[in-house]
Amino acid sequence: MKKIQMVDLKSQYDKIKESVNSSIQEVLETNTYINGPQVHQFQKSLENYLEVKHVIPCANGTDALQIAMMGLDLKPGDEVITADFTFAATVEVIALLQLTPVLVDVDLVNMNISIEGIKKAITPKTKAIVPVHLFGRAANMEAIMALAKEHNLYVIEDNAQAIGANCKFSDGTKKKAGTIGHVGATSFFPSKNLGCYGDGGAIFTNDDALAHKLRGIVNHGMYERYHHDVVGVNSRLDSIQAAVLNAKLPLLDQYNKARQDAARKYSAAFEGHKNIISPTICDICDCHVFHQYTLRIIAADRNGLMQHLLDKGIPCAIYYPIPLHSQKAYLDTRYKEEDFPVTNQLVQEVLSLPMHTELDDEQIKYITDSVLEFLK
Repeated sequence: MKKIQMVDLKSQYDKIKESVNSSIQEVLETNTYINGPQVHQFQKSLENYLEVKHVIPCANGTDALQIAMMGLDLKPGDEVITADFTFAATVEVIALLQLTPVLVDVDLVNMNISIEGIKKAITPKTKAIVPVHLFGRAANMEAIMALAKEHNLYVIEDNAQAIGANCKFSDGTKKKAGTIGHVGATSFFPSKNLGCYGDGGAIFTNDDALAHKLRGIVNHGMYERYHHDVVGVNSRLDSIQAAVLNAKLPLLDQYNKARQDAARKYSAAFEGHKNIISPTICDICDCHVFHQYTLRIIAADRNGLMQHLLDKGIPCAIYYPIPLHSQKAYLDTRYKEEDFPVTNQLVQEVLSLPMHTELDDEQIKYITDSVLEFLK
């Protein structure tokens, strides 16, 4: 059996080596390392894929979130609601911009931001909601957009883990995660469903005026060289990373399907087990593209299981072991432990298994057998 990886980028690269190498070679031969043709090609291709008017490439996913907020002219002290159970980048940029993060609990079933939690957190100072499409599953964007409209709030989608996922609305329509709010942000970190071979990110919007402002912000506030019209940053997707993404974007749906197929096999093996709650798989709308395959281990030794898997050569991880409200950088007297019952439960239960495009049946059987061996 091939060695099991948490993310097997080498095997994926081996299958697309010719396309990736020729795309990178084009950059090397044209010497257009910043904002070259490969970047513009990727921008247009991603706009077409997402069916969104504007894609603004940038240097990484954290920058994408920060720049999105800068473009909305949020002011110091404005409150921004986001999920407590996620990676720190989401709250990090809120704090960096001197906005006020308002952390709320998540839903126990889908692990995304709680709609009831948002409702309770809205105050006259609230200016924006940042839903995170966690682990590849789209948040309830229909409900979030309805709340935003009711309270005149911006919605900034953190789509770092769910590119390609669909959100289905009650009228039967579907839209890609990241394209529904006023602005969306994503990451092309190598392990993402659509990953480059370094850092990269992008911002999405259908708002022409906002897109224009964002394009200035990513380039030092310039629309014309040495004319700085807005306060900006230096955050550009370099051409070599765009070249990699151009080779991989046409395969994104195939990659996501491979993840979904692996998730189905995992879940079939665990079906009915008293100590395992598997993530829900929707066959109707592709709302989950499985950036991570995350179990909940209940009434059993989650940490012991993790060590058992590691001892058997199976990588696994806890995403995320400490809630944001308990992180030293974001401690706040506003937060009470009783405000986060679901998050506090999840950090004790979650365990993510290997998930990538190259998992084969032999590996999946070895992993699932090893889990079941421990949870007899």
